[in-house]
Formats: sequence, structure tokens, C-alpha cells
Amino acid sequence: LIGLVAKAALLLGGSLPALRFFPAVAGAAVVALTILLARGIGGGRYAQSLAGLAVLIVPIYLGIDSILSMNAFEPLFWMGAVYVLARILRTGNSRLWIAFGALVGLGLENKHSTIFFGFAAAVAVLATPLRRELRKPWICLGAAAALLLFLPNLVWQAQHGFPTLEDLRNVREMGKNVVLDPISFLVQQILMMHPILFPVWILGLRFFLMGGGKTYRALGWIYLALLAVFLALHGKFYYLAPAYPMLLAGGAVAIEEWLEGWVATRGRLWPKAAVAGVIAAAGILFAPMMLPILPPERYVAYQKALEMQPGKTEVEHVGPLPQLFGDQFGWPEMVEEVARIYDALPAEERAKACIFAGNYGEAGAVNLFGPRHGLPAAISGHQTHFFWGPRGCTGEVLIVLQRSREGLERVCASVEEAGRHEHPWGMAEENGPIHVCRGLKTPLSEMWPRVKHWN
Repeated sequence: LIGLVAKAALLLGGSLPALRFFPAVAGAAVVALTILLARGIGGGRYAQSLAGLAVLIVPIYLGIDSILSMNAFEPLFWMGAVYVLARILRTGNSRLWIAFGALVGLGLENKHSTIFFGFAAAVAVLATPLRRELRKPWICLGAAAALLLFLPNLVWQAQHGFPTLEDLRNVREMGKNVVLDPISFLVQQILMMHPILFPVWILGLRFFLMGGGKTYRALGWIYLALLAVFLALHGKFYYLAPAYPMLLAGGAVAIEEWLEGWVATRGRLWPKAAVAGVIAAAGILFAPMMLPILPPERYVAYQKALEMQPGKTEVEHVGPLPQLFGDQFGWPEMVEEVARIYDALPAEERAKACIFAGNYGEAGAVNLFGPRHGLPAAISGHQTHFFWGPRGCTGEVLIVLQRSREGLERVCASVEEAGRHEHPWGMAEENGPIHVCRGLKTPLSEMWPRVKHWN
């Protein structure tokens, strides 16, 4: 699904506004869904406004909704399914399970981690009076709808030996991701959702499990099941992020109920304004940490002033900026350096030269910015690029990114350091020499199975 969205953004011109447009719309839709959910579970205007405000300021959402990735759309599908589930609980309309399944199926086409949401929903059904739905056909039809929508991707996975599972296994074996103990994982939940919102979503969890929202107890069980799964599997701390809008909605309703009692007994409205004002002010204070609105120098200074560092998810990713921003710097400059090296080659070499990228980020940058410089499409053994093969490249002349000279000398007749890419704000792993490999000792078509690089 993300490939389809990316294609739409490219058809709109591929500019930064075009690339940021779709995730921004997804984020806005999650705000709207949270407001609708708060209303659906009994919240009045204040609860709806507070729920919308709360989800609007969440740091992790501000971050993921400013870049084009699967993560921006995951909360939309999860919370769309939760909204449908809340309607099933409120109205008893079992036919809505088909809509629930359709949203889960689209979520699976967006990101495979939606399978954990589906598992959590199954736990919630078994753990609550929703068990009665198992006696009806609609929940099975909903599961069938999810499977049908996910089937094209599932078939592709089977045809290619389930590469996602192989990739996850490689990541685990190489220790790529930061592994958090349970306490650290929970602390990161508080930080990524903004500490000011911790009481809100904790009240929301209590509201569903033990408070006035017990009709919607299944929503609390979904969160607990997801938390247990990600703790057990040592998932990245942000994997749980898509589940929080429902807790913020529940918390907003609980706060409204409490404040209504305050107003009724004391006749003062200021506590409502104070709660909303404090949340808004805290959100504004932290927003520059996650939104791309400050120049790098001012961002670093602002980060130091707040004495806050966003959580790190991958061990090897280092740089002066958090990975969210560091990964957005240096790509046009890198492609310009590749183009300089390409143009400097003799005409007979340039005619058969290929660009071999060390990872999909480099390959994507060459493919996006390269045409304006007259560069050929990049090839790479990283992730899906491996399946696209050498694209007819013979390997006689290769411009190689992110490979050591020593490693290249083992497979090339000659190796020349033809340039270097350095960017002060980019990720350190992208900074380094760019080599020209001539005379690949083994034809690239024969070597290709060995360049496979999934992590």
C-alpha cells in the first residue's frame, strides 16, 4: 500500500510538500477519529475537544505524520477498526465485523505489524462478553474480508520464501535494534506520548477496564494484549503508538465526567480551561522536537535547552540529529557527488557504468534525484532491490556506495576512491568514500545471489 501512496505523491510532483501531504492527511484523520470515538463512547463537547487536542500534540504522531512511511497510516487503520468495534459494542450490529475486517486487511497491506492488532482484538473477544459474537457468522466473515485483502501480499511472501520473516530473523541475529527491558519500554511509552498525557491515557485504560466505560472493556484488553506481545517480543517502543488514541479518547471522557462534578458542586469553569491550557502549552513546547520546523543548529540548541533526547531504536544509527531528522539530510548532495564521478568517467566507461548502492536509502535517492543528472537507475542487494536484480549491469564499471575498499579489492580488478560524501547533519553511516570498481572478477549475474543484504 505504501508503494501506491508513494506513486501518488510522485505523480503530484514528488516535492517535499507532495511527499508530506498524505501522511499529514492521515494524521488529521486520526485526530478526527479520536474525536468521533470520544463522542461514541459518551463524551460531550469538552471530552471530544480534549481528546482531539491530546492526540494532536502527541510527539510520536507529529514525527511520523511529517514523513511518508507506513507508520503514518498504521494508527489510521487501527483506530478505524477500533471505532467500528466501539459501534459494535454500542449498537450490537454484528454486520459491522465485515467493516472491521476490511480495515484490518488494509492495515496488513500497509504494515505487517497489524497482525498483532488482529491478535489483540481476538484476545479482547475471548476475554469479554464479545465471545457471544463467535456464535454468529459475521465475525468469521470479517476475518475472511481481512484475509482476502491481505492475500495478494501473502501470496507474494510465499512465492519469495517469506522475506519479511527472513529480514526479521536477520535483524534479531545481528542485534540491529535497541532492546529495552520492560521498565525502559514503559518509560519510553510515557515519553513518546508526552509526559503531560500520561494521566490522560492511564485514566483512559482505567475507564475502559474498571470505570464508566466498561461497556467498551474490549478496547482496554486490546491495549493490554498489545503491550504484552511487544514486551515479550522485545519490539521497538514505538510499535505500540497506534493504540493510544483510543486511550486518550477514554481518558478525555473520564476527565470530563470528573470536571462536570467539580463544576456542579463549585460552579467554576476554570478547571476545564486549565486542563486544556496546560496540555496545549506542553504540546507547543515539545512540538519543535518532532516537527521539521527548525534549522539544524537551532534544533540542537532547543534540544539541549529542554534536556530531552528522543528514544533511539537502532544501535548503529548515530549522528548529530535524531534518526527521524538525520535520515532526511544529505541525499541530494550524495547524488550530486555520484553524478560528478559518473560524468568524470571516460565516455566508453560511462556507457556501461552502473551505480551500486549499499542500502535502499541510497538507491532511492539515486533513482529520485538521478534522472536530472542523467544517471542510470541504481542497483542494490538491499531489501526489495535485491529482487529487481542487476538490471542488465555487467559489473565492468561500478560506482559503489557504502562499501570498504578492502572488500571491493577482493572482487574487483582495480578499485579507485573517486569521491567522498560528507554531510554535517546526515547519518554517520552515509558519510564515507565512494569507489569506482573496474573489472568485476565474477560476472554480476553470477554474483547476484551473494549480494543479498536484508536487515
